Amino acid sequence: MTGSTRLHVMSEADVRRAVARMAREIVELNGGTEGLVLMGIHRRGTQIAALIREEIEQAENVQLATGSIDITLYRDDLEVVGPLPVIGASVLPTDGIDDRCVVIVDDVAFTGRTARAALNEVSDWGRPRRILLCVLVDRGGRELPIQPDVTGREVEVLEHQRVEVLVPALDDRLAVEIIQTDPEDS
Repeated sequence: MTGSTRLHVMSEADVRRAVARMAREIVELNGGTEGLVLMGIHRRGTQIAALIREEIEQAENVQLATGSIDITLYRDDLEVVGPLPVIGASVLPTDGIDDRCVVIVDDVAFTGRTARAALNEVSDWGRPRRILLCVLVDRGGRELPIQPDVTGREVEVLEHQRVEVLVPALDDRLAVEIIQTDPEDS
């Protein structure tokens, strides 16, 4: 019988500490909150972006422009997704993104392909002054030369493992786990 094992990486408290640090780092990299826009990549990236937004808004007493990115049509592996991919709506901030610092937020950085797709979509919307990539977990394994500017935690992941970020809106809890699958399942 084959199966999978879950390895605990970050508890809710660990994630919240990482998010607080990431929020401070984003504000520092931007030189404040002026012109800052947070854009979460569907699905879990939008949840992480919301946590970061809350941290920045509380610490800086501001309201940030936000949006979300659905990269489905920008993927280079649409044939793997299936014949009828579910396409969500991307949402731009009401003031747009031109001449602003756009922070693309995702849950996990892996090959770099998701970030590339998000960069392509953002580029279609306008011309930001700067784009930063922010991820909760960097698991390494790049196929493209794309690196996060802000990272919550780096983890080493083996061939038969994957990183799973759990968020309350979708999973009823906030945590990060590594899923170990049996090589026979692959």
